[in-house]
Amino acid sequence: MRASLLQIDVNEGESVESRRLRVASLVREQAGAADLVVLPELWTTGAFAYEEFAAEAEPLEGPTHEAMAKAASDAGVWLHAGSIPERDPEGPLYNTSLVFSPSGDLVAAYRKIHRFGFDKGEAVLMGAGEELVTVRLPETTLGVATCYDLRFPELFRGLVDAGAETLVIPAGWPERRRAHWTLLAQARAVENQAFVLACGTAGTHAGVPQAGHSIVVDPWGEVLAQAGAGEQVLTVEFDPAKVATTREQFPALKDRMLGLTAPRR
Repeated sequence: MRASLLQIDVNEGESVESRRLRVASLVREQAGAADLVVLPELWTTGAFAYEEFAAEAEPLEGPTHEAMAKAASDAGVWLHAGSIPERDPEGPLYNTSLVFSPSGDLVAAYRKIHRFGFDKGEAVLMGAGEELVTVRLPETTLGVATCYDLRFPELFRGLVDAGAETLVIPAGWPERRRAHWTLLAQARAVENQAFVLACGTAGTHAGVPQAGHSIVVDPWGEVLAQAGAGEQVLTVEFDPAKVATTREQFPALKDRMLGLTAPRR
C-alpha cells in the first residue's frame, strides 16, 4: 500500500480559497502514486489562527468538502482531508476531520476529542467530539485521531479495540515541541503494534512556527520515512499485513490487564 502525506505550508498571505484550490491540485497529482493521501489539521486556516476559526468555519458539506470530494474522485485515492473548523448549525464549532473514498463519497467524519489550549484557544472555541472513528479500506482499517489526541494513549487503545491497524493523525504541531511529536508517534506505533501516519503542517500559523517533520512509523517503532521542515509530499510504501504478523510474533496486546475491552487469555 502507498500513502502520501501532504505537509502543507499554511502561508498567512494566502487566502483560504486559494489554498483550497492549491491543495486540491496537490491531491490530484497523487493519482497513480498513492492509494491513500493524508492532509494536515486545520490547513484551511492554520491550527493556531484562533481568531479566524469562527469566520472561516463551514458546514460539514461546505466548500472544503466539495473540493476534496472532487479531488479524491479525480485522483482515484482514499483521502483523509485533514480537518476543518466545522460549524454545526445547532451547536458549537468543531475541529472535524473528513475521509473520502476514491469515488468521492464522504465515508467518515471525526470531531476531535482532545482540544488544545489549556482553557483558551481551541479548548474554549470548539466543542469536544465524543465518538471514536475507524474506516475500513480494502487493505487496512484506519483509526482516526487529530494532533493533541496523540498525547492520550487511551484513545488509541480504543481505536485498536475497534479494529484499527493504521493510525492516521493530521496535526498542526508547533516546532518548539517537535521532539515530542516524533517520540509520541513512535510510542503509539509500538504500544498498539500498528502503523502510524502522522501528517503535520509547515510554515508559521499566527506567529507559531510549525514542526513539519511528518512521519510514518511501522508496528515495531521503526521510522519508515520522515519529512523535513518545509512543504513536502512524503510518499511511502508499506505492507499492512505486517500488523497481524507483529501481533502474532509478539502478542503483547493479549497480556493487557486493564480496561473494560481488553482481551484476556
